[in-house]
Amino acid sequence: MATEELVQLANGLSCSMPANSPLAKLLRSQRTWVGPDAKARKRILDNAQSIAIIGMSDKPQRSSYFVGTYLLQSSNYRVYFVNPMVKGEILGQPVYPDLASLPEVPDIVDVFRKGSDIPAVVDEVVAVGSPAIWVQLGIYNEDAARYAEEKGLTVVMDKCIKIEHARFDGGLHLLGFDTGVISAKRHAR
Repeated sequence: MATEELVQLANGLSCSMPANSPLAKLLRSQRTWVGPDAKARKRILDNAQSIAIIGMSDKPQRSSYFVGTYLLQSSNYRVYFVNPMVKGEILGQPVYPDLASLPEVPDIVDVFRKGSDIPAVVDEVVAVGSPAIWVQLGIYNEDAARYAEEKGLTVVMDKCIKIEHARFDGGLHLLGFDTGVISAKRHAR
């Protein structure tokens, strides 16, 4: 007889089923943590005055570089870059080795690190007293999200801060720029 297992469903309910069943395996692999909705993410961005980007790269082809450029040019945030491997400046801004070295506690810590690194980043965010951690699009660690919430942090995960800011600010376009044109018609190539 198969062992029974209590499986948590995405809707918050749970049910008992054989631990070795394909459905139990599938449900265990599903994401159950749900972060702030769009209105809450907008409030987080609206209330922030400073953002630190952990994992900021000096390589223009990297996502963090693009996000850093966007935030400097298209927002009123004070933007800080954190990367212990980069010395000097990126985009004319000083690069700090860690959050503790920043001249202020950032309102949001935007993270470009692999999912397995997130718990250590959470500890660093808590240590400096920042209220929110924003983990970039494509990076997900459900246990780290729950851990961060237990530590009192507001957590946004697997969302791009640039895309969200542009969406709420009216500047979102497929290529990341506001064209001023709203059309469903395809452009000729």
